Amino acid sequence: MSSDARTTASTPYAAPRPLLVLGSGSQPYRQHSLSRLAARHPLVLADPEPPQWTRPYVRHQLLVDLTDTEGTAAAVKDFTEQMPIAGVCTYLEHHVELATQLAAQAGLPGTSPASVAACRDKAATRRHLAEHGVPSARSVPVTDEDDAVAQARLIGYPVVIKPRAMAGSAGVLRADHDGEVRAAFPAASRETVLGLDAYAPVSGVLVEEYLDGPEISAETVVENDQVHIVAVTRKRLGAEPRFLETGHTVDARDPLLADDAVRQTVTHAVRALSITRGVLHVELRLTERGPVLIEVNARPAGDLIPVLVELATGVDLMAAVAALATGSTPDLTPTQQQVAAVEFYYPAFSGRVAPVGPLTSLRARPWLERLVWTRHFGELVSAAPRATIDDRLGHWVVTGYSADECQQRITEVLMELPPLTGPAGHTTTCAR
Repeated sequence: MSSDARTTASTPYAAPRPLLVLGSGSQPYRQHSLSRLAARHPLVLADPEPPQWTRPYVRHQLLVDLTDTEGTAAAVKDFTEQMPIAGVCTYLEHHVELATQLAAQAGLPGTSPASVAACRDKAATRRHLAEHGVPSARSVPVTDEDDAVAQARLIGYPVVIKPRAMAGSAGVLRADHDGEVRAAFPAASRETVLGLDAYAPVSGVLVEEYLDGPEISAETVVENDQVHIVAVTRKRLGAEPRFLETGHTVDARDPLLADDAVRQTVTHAVRALSITRGVLHVELRLTERGPVLIEVNARPAGDLIPVLVELATGVDLMAAVAALATGSTPDLTPTQQQVAAVEFYYPAFSGRVAPVGPLTSLRARPWLERLVWTRHFGELVSAAPRATIDDRLGHWVVTGYSADECQQRITEVLMELPPLTGPAGHTTTCAR
């Protein structure tokens, strides 16, 4: 066991065997996921500094540096010799590879670590998809700005410049000419989000074909090589050249759930990557030539999409995560048919976050599932075009009987929100 790895217990252990969860994440976005896992199993949380909000859901804490894979593996081995576990899982991109490695080490259910590694490395993903004929954007790894320009010319403008291993649209930019490629290359080389750079499997930059059309994701469960699309998420994106998600909508009656082209594209992508088990977040663009793969994420979706899926369909994706991690069969039966949507509130201009009142009248709306502030008074935030997901001021979730009704309710909330940024004072545009 590494020198800083240690365990704590909030309550005495009792059967059944606990589920090991890697990482906690931030409360506004991840409390739902952890609470749903805790409803199925007692939990052991592996995290270097478990936040206070996790305590009601966690039976044991394994305090370990998750960037130290060997130390974590040793700590888990020592722990399981004293207390056997039922499975290993994570809902964070940071730890998906480690989770599969630990499951394999313990002889527990899980997909192949090589398959998960191929999902995390976007160049490897593209190679697997191309080898199996899965529709995907043309993509070329590049080494420097001159190489990026040369490849962009060969692909044809516009193109997308993106990191080879990142998430949350960090460092992803559209480029329409050579100058924009040169400007985008440094951002794709260095930009990170949520500390993911410490866990990136590879470094480097990709130049990719620009795909025109609406972006969706298929929330997918794979069990024994059977691929089930549980829900389709319609994504709302901010202004290009960035591709920041501004919101998502899940409709239990979405016609794309019965679309053969979407189903076949997702199924072929899963099989091309040899993924046999797991809850996946598969991103696509609906282009003139049909659905085209963007990414396959070997984890459940972030951005509160599991909340939307549960509100819209009644299917609990995190319960599916727990079932698959422990060798059980997940229940994917829909129990309701409505629409749920989340909207992310970005600053209209850069500056400091202003104080905000309780907004009591808004919170009384029966269709408003939550309204959460994620940045605090006095903090510096950046507006477009420099904004990232770290600059989100807050978000709200609404429900309704149609996508149009949800959009009307999103707008109703937006119209009542006050401006949440004020003058920044003497700062530079890159102050964060």
